[in-house]
Amino acid sequence: MRELTDFAVYLARKAGRMLAEKFTRHNPVYYKGAIDLVTEADRMSEEIILAEIGRRYPGHGILSEESKEKNARAAMRWIVDPLDGTTNYAHGFPFFCVSVALEKDGSVVLGVVYDPLRDDLFEASLGGGSRLNGKELRVSSVEDLSRSLLATGFPYDIRESPDNNLNFFNAMAKKAQAIRRAGAAALDLAYLAAGRFDGFWELKLKPWDTAAGCLLVEEAGGVLSDMAGEKWHLFSPGLVASNGLIQEQMLEVMSAVVNGGKTGEGQ
Repeated sequence: MRELTDFAVYLARKAGRMLAEKFTRHNPVYYKGAIDLVTEADRMSEEIILAEIGRRYPGHGILSEESKEKNARAAMRWIVDPLDGTTNYAHGFPFFCVSVALEKDGSVVLGVVYDPLRDDLFEASLGGGSRLNGKELRVSSVEDLSRSLLATGFPYDIRESPDNNLNFFNAMAKKAQAIRRAGAAALDLAYLAAGRFDGFWELKLKPWDTAAGCLLVEEAGGVLSDMAGEKWHLFSPGLVASNGLIQEQMLEVMSAVVNGGKTGEGQ
């Protein structure tokens, strides 16, 4: 596992260095949807990562944001987001990362999230804990949602779909101390693992958005579920993550939104 983790770190750092070098320079932007974009840097980062995996572990599977899945039946599968926070990157907003995870027989066994501008390397291994630049991580100890700093994001189909998180955001904004929407889910989850956020939720995320970050959260002592409080998996339609102490409070707010009622206060 150490060899595989070192390789994942190598991939993230190599791709991250390229992203940092190209940041704020002119990068051609291509649109996959009305507001869903991809840059030349996304593709270059992915090419770096996929080429290295192909050379070192040609029999492994690969699930990556910008390419077709490879070796889908392989026992070992790399799950890659070559640039999480593409819109930020394209606008020169310095909040983005590279996310690399490895799944073995259906379980994510290692994850790396790398922020190249801050040189912050988050890494986790199944049963081995979470670390930031070598230092052990633990989630926060905040117990009250009203004292909590949360993170979230909005789906790319926000203009077309009524299932767009605005209802949950409006309700949660009245219950939490504050909410941040920084635009890179993998880095949000890494910050949750580091105790910088107390909770996180988002709809319509993909496996490459969550694989590494969710392992970081769990290995730092955090809790994951879907929006209904059931067991979360990589293809769940929604994710709620927290330090564990405010999980039920977050789920109560979401349940009240879905059911059109109020949360427990004053009932």
